[in-house]
Amino acid sequence: MCACVVQGQDGADTTAQMGVRIPPARSTASGVKDLTVRKVLPSVIRHLIIRNHYLHAMPAAGWRCFGIYAGQELKGAAVFTAGPRHGYRVLVGGRPQHVAVLARLWLADDLPKNSESRVLGILLRHAKREKLWKLILSYADPAAGHSGIIYRATGWLYLGRGQPSRYLALADGQVVHPRTAYDRFGSNNAAHLSRTGIIARHVSQRGKHRYAYILDPSWRWRLREAVQPYPGKDGAP
Repeated sequence: MCACVVQGQDGADTTAQMGVRIPPARSTASGVKDLTVRKVLPSVIRHLIIRNHYLHAMPAAGWRCFGIYAGQELKGAAVFTAGPRHGYRVLVGGRPQHVAVLARLWLADDLPKNSESRVLGILLRHAKREKLWKLILSYADPAAGHSGIIYRATGWLYLGRGQPSRYLALADGQVVHPRTAYDRFGSNNAAHLSRTGIIARHVSQRGKHRYAYILDPSWRWRLREAVQPYPGKDGAP
């Protein structure tokens, strides 16, 4: 069976209670490997995030960065940041240091089934023990086909959708995030791209799904926004 633990940057186990069993992968040529979640420097996971995460961008200032390893192989990453400028206002009397945002979470597709929700559970328990934050926010982008299934699986509260966002619609029908367009074409300005032969136009997309996880139960009453029913797997309310 696979054991998943949180380790410090030096590889030392920071808490023996972080162990969790993960079911075997359905098909791996080399057999089941142990997954290890380790605190790392941003430079360790930057290339992985830029290459594999759908936004293809590393947050400028990560508060906490983690690498997910199978043996010695880096197979995933997670980044917590300060997030939106006024995100802390979801809490009555909240301050910027009270709220963190899970800005990036990516795991390789060949990891065992349910690895993503299990790893997320490990990270949340670690955050509770560190006691740095009162609440964590995260966002699921329906334009990228995400509805937040892993947040439902790990007990997050659904706060509805955020403000509409401006994306780029390409000639082939793709609707892409501005960061994705910039990474792919070197610009996310529709007029500029069209002048260079890449037909594009700006379109408005419904806001991202917003999820909150309360780390300190005594702060539950401070949540300003009403908790809503989870959206369907297709992202519909």
